[in-house]
Order: sequence, then structure tokens, then C-alpha cells
Amino acid sequence: MALRTIRTVEDEILRKKSRAVEKVDEKIVTLLQDMAETMYHTGKGAGLAAPQVGILKRVVVIDMGEGLMNLVNPEIVESEGSHEVIEGCLSIPGKWGKLFRPEKVKVKALNEKGEEVIIYGEGDLAKCLCHEIDHLDGVLFIDKVTEYIEP
Repeated sequence: MALRTIRTVEDEILRKKSRAVEKVDEKIVTLLQDMAETMYHTGKGAGLAAPQVGILKRVVVIDMGEGLMNLVNPEIVESEGSHEVIEGCLSIPGKWGKLFRPEKVKVKALNEKGEEVIIYGEGDLAKCLCHEIDHLDGVLFIDKVTEYIEP
């Protein structure tokens, strides 16, 4: 495993759409491991998307304190409700803002073994899933902010 450099908002790669992963192979597993190590190393991230480490693949890692989720080709298949949340981003250090996200989401993805998984996210997990999946489409939380706040 290796630490990867987290790209910041000035890097145009964060605005590009990521490509689907055709096969969960050794390279993808290594990427997932590196991304998890990088996220944990920051000490403050709950999720990290592959574009944030310079890779345009539809790969995300999330840990909301209940264990690591490795998600390949995640997609939101259902969402419900809307509520105001506060978000920040490892790629946009020092900025926080209020925006609206679904209260609940259902996400379909592949895990690190290439098996299909369904994730039901509510509250902060729903927020994190939406945030990271947005990264895969070149969308940053600052595109949706209704009001910036002091950290």
C-alpha cells in the first residue's frame, strides 16, 4: 500500500467524469487499498474518490466509523427526502458550506471482490455517498453550496 497525493480544487482532473471499471482486478484492489490508507492518513476524511488521487475511475472508499466500504462503479438507484447538511472536502481544504442532500439513498456497486452490493445510506452516510459519487462525475460540493460557513 502507498499514500497517494490528494488533488486540490485547482487540479482540472477533479472536474472530469470518471470511467467505469470493467473488471475488479489486482490494480483496482491496490487502488482501493491506497485510497483507504490515504484517507485514514489525513485523519479527517470519511470518504475519498479516485479522481481525488488523480485516477479517473469510478472507485470510492468510505468509512463513517463503522468499517471501510470499498465501492466500485457506485450509482445511486433511489433517493428520498431532502435536508440541509454541512460539508467539507479533502480536495478543498478549509472550506465548509451548507447544501441540500437526500435524507436516504440506495446505492448499487461492486465490492473489492467484484461482487454486487447494495448500500442503504441515511443521514451522514447518505451525505457521504452522494458527495463521493458526485466526485466521479466531476461535481464538487462547492457547486451546490447555498452558504459558506466558518469551520
